[in-house]
Amino acid sequence: MRLSRARLDHLPPAVLRPQRLPQASGIVHFGIGAFHRAHQAWYTEACIADGAQEWGISGVSLRSDSVARQLNPQDGLYTLTTRTGARAETCVIGAVREVLVGSSDRQAIIARLAAPECHIASFTITEKGYARAPDGALDRVQAAGGFYPLLEEALRRRRAAGLPGLTLLSCDNLPGNGTILGQLVGAWLDAADPALARWFAQECTAPETMIDRIVPASSPADLDDIAAMLGMRDEGAVFAERFSQWVIAGRFAGPRPAWERHGVQIVADVAPYENAKLRMLNGAHSLLAYCGLARGHAYVHQAIADPALRALAEALMREEAAPTIAAGPGQRLGPYADDLIARFANAALNHRLAQIAIDGSQKIPQRWLATLADAQAQGRRCPAILTALAAWLRHVRGDNGPVDDPLADQLAAVWASEGMGGIVTALFGPQGLLRSAWVPTPDESAFIAARLAPASA
Repeated sequence: MRLSRARLDHLPPAVLRPQRLPQASGIVHFGIGAFHRAHQAWYTEACIADGAQEWGISGVSLRSDSVARQLNPQDGLYTLTTRTGARAETCVIGAVREVLVGSSDRQAIIARLAAPECHIASFTITEKGYARAPDGALDRVQAAGGFYPLLEEALRRRRAAGLPGLTLLSCDNLPGNGTILGQLVGAWLDAADPALARWFAQECTAPETMIDRIVPASSPADLDDIAAMLGMRDEGAVFAERFSQWVIAGRFAGPRPAWERHGVQIVADVAPYENAKLRMLNGAHSLLAYCGLARGHAYVHQAIADPALRALAEALMREEAAPTIAAGPGQRLGPYADDLIARFANAALNHRLAQIAIDGSQKIPQRWLATLADAQAQGRRCPAILTALAAWLRHVRGDNGPVDDPLADQLAAVWASEGMGGIVTALFGPQGLLRSAWVPTPDESAFIAARLAPASA
């Protein structure tokens, strides 16, 4: 027996359920994975409960049909369970109206985006989903297999129908994510249809956002546990910590849900929040992932309980990242670091280090390299980040097992050709594969190289 609208009345009394269900898809969301369902859809559910039933979500999976198979037989319903210690609270989310799959539902996706009731296209497609080349420009070959052609055709239909533009809302961990998304879409459209590119620039917006909630991948045991509690299967169940934060720059092309009534911060400048999250939370997460896997840990709470790794994470956040962040009004980075340590230690989440370690080549530029560049300009060194960088280099060499990264083959080729003596320059030097504003000094290169031996942790 599966969770569905017809079975809502059979749920245990302790499980909160939707009092209203959406009647229209005001949002089309690309990348309807666990994070979106535990974060943006959760906030939108609260708006729908207030009576704003026009803000249903049409989810889009660009490649896999796994989420469609999870949610469509359940009328889009799924449970969200928040866990802190021994305490768990479960609610049913009804904000998702459907899940469409890019490989089979192309015309339906375009139609949802082009519909008069749609006002927002949002994204959690991970860093690699934006199809950027190493220099940050649009890689048109990669982009052709993603959301760009779908959005192009939908915008063309909107323009032809005299409809307003869309707000494009990136909810991925990229600094200046809205600016980057707007520039990439503009570049795609400019090459395909310059007149449409000009319409896009005039009619659409892409505000910056910062999103924060720890959402581990749901395990088979998690799904079995929730089935036992519900008395029915929920194949789309998601689990998260209680903490949640969403900060959005107030630049919308048209109507939007009243998210601010439910804790979302609509601000003039997202950058201070974004930099703190990327450089402190995400930066420490990646450090714990690569260093923790090397030391035999499986979960974040195990890694942060390791005194050596906790010291590294504390140093990264407080001594290396925080001094590079211009805090916003009322933003206190010391207490933020305290809260992060406590969140990492939440053993109820079972947040796998291997999940965080995926796609490192797409993550470390904003999580580590930006901090390294700013610290270098300030005349400071970052031994914790350099230690983490060495752990990542060992990881992509294959020391921890198979490598899940879009640049895995290129990284392996660089390792094979350069070895420990040349890998740092080959990746991070002025002509390196991952070149950035940070260029390692000879001392920094030597520090990393000294930690590349396989036996080193």
